[in-house]
Amino acid sequence: MIDVALAQRIRLLGLDVDGVLTDNGIFVGPVDGQTVELKRFDIQDGLGHVLMRTAGVPVIWLSGRHSEATSVRARELRVDEVLQVPGPRKLEAFGELLARRGIAWADAAFVGDDLADLQLMRRVGLPIAVANAVAEVKAVATYVTRAAGGHGAVREAIEALLKARGLWPELLERYFSEPAAVRAG
Repeated sequence: MIDVALAQRIRLLGLDVDGVLTDNGIFVGPVDGQTVELKRFDIQDGLGHVLMRTAGVPVIWLSGRHSEATSVRARELRVDEVLQVPGPRKLEAFGELLARRGIAWADAAFVGDDLADLQLMRRVGLPIAVANAVAEVKAVATYVTRAAGGHGAVREAIEALLKARGLWPELLERYFSEPAAVRAG
């Protein structure tokens, strides 16, 4: 469970990509003479994004490497912002994003899985680790999902956050009663 008072403070949700939104695997190979990279994303996580947007909480993706597959999926989900920076720059990039948006570190949540996320997770108000995160990340997490990255962990974290905020029944009602165009944002 996520503490209600903590959940109420959260004004932005940051997500790592590889290992959180994906299962950490990538497919790389040639297609028509071009190198192509493919990733598997969990569809339930996508609906979680829609519910967060409906709740008015921006979702940011922060990846430690550039990938066109990440950009394509982010556009599909209309993610508020995508940062693809080298892993060691994640802390700095997220800090700049928070400053630009006028959000304090204590008012941000972040879901991570690996060492590149560790410094950032030590700073945010609500650090969340996926079930298959490394021990160091789990040790600093306030909440650890039961689901592994790429297998609905983001959806689980979003549900836990929205339930702690007391918004879950209202969001489900809106999801089922509003036209699809409204749900999509």
